[in-house]
Amino acid sequence: MNNRANFTHMDDGTAEDWTHIARHFPGYAAKLPDRILTHLKLLDGDFGGFPVDRLTHSLQTATLAYRAGEDEEYVVCALLHDIGDTLGTYNHADIAAAMLKPFVSEQNHWMIEKHAIFQGYYFFHHLGMDRHLREQFKDHPQFQQTIEFCARYDAAAFDPEGETLPLEFFEPMLRRVFAQPRQSLYKKVTDDAAA
Repeated sequence: MNNRANFTHMDDGTAEDWTHIARHFPGYAAKLPDRILTHLKLLDGDFGGFPVDRLTHSLQTATLAYRAGEDEEYVVCALLHDIGDTLGTYNHADIAAAMLKPFVSEQNHWMIEKHAIFQGYYFFHHLGMDRHLREQFKDHPQFQQTIEFCARYDAAAFDPEGETLPLEFFEPMLRRVFAQPRQSLYKKVTDDAAA
């Protein structure tokens, strides 16, 4: 049996081709947490001049959120907030937000998407930038939530001696959050295959 579709241009794809492709989608989608964990590990050992490497920073951010009693989705957002550093060097928050968008609340998505601007409050002025750039969002419902995320968790997670729970601790949470999308263009394909 042919394990692939038969078209060379999507315009020539048949219903049979797309049914075949759709059957493969759930298996691929189910491995998303594994791919995320693999990518997160790329941050290990990458200090970029910071006091801790990027993986430790991500783990500390999640540890602080977890210890403060934030819910599981929020903790996973904290864990992944800087995962875009490797591929989105100039827009890392957008990368993390895009990954999280199908799986998290609009509130948490917005917080992660904007956290780089809000984090700038702590250092933009040292680089000749406007540290108050976040004020453009002062009327947004997640303005205060994002300030708190940065102040309590993100900005505070650069301590070489700080508590840092291991990635394995957060893995079950990540798997639960990424188990099923809340919204996605492809959600119906996943839902139909699960039925």
